[in-house]
Amino acid sequence: MTTQQRMTSVRVLIVDDHPVVRDGLRALLDRTPGLEVVGEASDGVDAVSRALALRPDVVLMDLRMPGGDGVTAIRTLAERGSPARVLVMTTYDGDSDVLPAIQAGATGYLLKDAEPADLVRAIRAAARGETVLAPVVAGRLVGTLRAPALPPGQALTEREVEVLGLVARGHGNRDAARLLFISEATVKTHLLHVYAKLGVNDRAAAVAAAYDRGLLGNRD
Repeated sequence: MTTQQRMTSVRVLIVDDHPVVRDGLRALLDRTPGLEVVGEASDGVDAVSRALALRPDVVLMDLRMPGGDGVTAIRTLAERGSPARVLVMTTYDGDSDVLPAIQAGATGYLLKDAEPADLVRAIRAAARGETVLAPVVAGRLVGTLRAPALPPGQALTEREVEVLGLVARGHGNRDAARLLFISEATVKTHLLHVYAKLGVNDRAAAVAAAYDRGLLGNRD
């Protein structure tokens, strides 16, 4: 890898207690242009130490690990002011796993059966600060977001649904603006309206609430 490539690559720290999983992820990411694996950790405690020392852009975090769980590690990194984005990568999609991870500060949440291309896309989106949730995971967030249908005056417009659909698929504001042929500022305005109408404060919660209300259920 050249110096220029290292400067522009997304730096990734892999955290998983299974060596075979770490090896498989490293093999995938090492052969993907624009991604660089800077280290590995086998538990949450080690993950915090390595993340603070190596300063990766994205931490690919498992949740259930002996010697230190992922949720505690995510919370600790946030408390320590780590700039790394944490993308959960686990086999567990229950409420007891999803909700604490998101509340602790995870940027995204994927399951280990995700397609390699989806994982790569999610890592790049996470590095940009964007939220990516597996559809089944978004559905798990409805317990804390369940609410009656929006009254007619507060219904999302067609354009707001389009913007939210792109956000749910991992697109940032700039990409959404390009795809919809509108300005980035207009995208931000649409998102602010969506947050207000759905009663949420961020992209992850907006996506989850939209899935809950069936607004994105029939979209790719």
